[in-house]
Amino acid sequence: MSHHTEKAIKVNIPAAKIWQVLGDFSSVEKFATTIKSSPIVNGIHSGMGAKRLCTFNDGSSLVEEIIDFQEGQGYKMELSEFSLPLKSMHAEMRVKEIDANSSEIYMSADFVVKAGPLGWLLGYLIMRPVMKGVFKKLLSGLAYHCVTGKSVGEKLPANQELAKIIIS
Repeated sequence: MSHHTEKAIKVNIPAAKIWQVLGDFSSVEKFATTIKSSPIVNGIHSGMGAKRLCTFNDGSSLVEEIIDFQEGQGYKMELSEFSLPLKSMHAEMRVKEIDANSSEIYMSADFVVKAGPLGWLLGYLIMRPVMKGVFKKLLSGLAYHCVTGKSVGEKLPANQELAKIIIS
């Protein structure tokens, strides 16, 4: 059975500015605290079929490939070659304009855990909430990077810095 988790945040950033970063598929390490590098592995840097190898700070890795692409709005990815106890995983990232100076950024995942009923329980009780927390950090890092141009590294900036960008 599949699990779904999602997170959205509203930010004081124009959607077009966020899309400039999201549209560069190899830039995720600039705003994701857990990713050390994300080079393109097939020569396609943006749009349908773009594929990146995400290497995490702990040395593990996975491949993400864009399987659905909406210019200026978002994309869906299929994840593969992961060490997680998963049968499959798909993720989505989107940006939606609220007005000229603010937008909503969104991330979701649908995944199937290995190991039958025990795996389903692991997915429901542990993996979904953990992923939701990771999504919040990733989206916050994306917002920070869009405003400052700085990479977030392994730790998000202080909450008072983020509070200027993220709409409560």
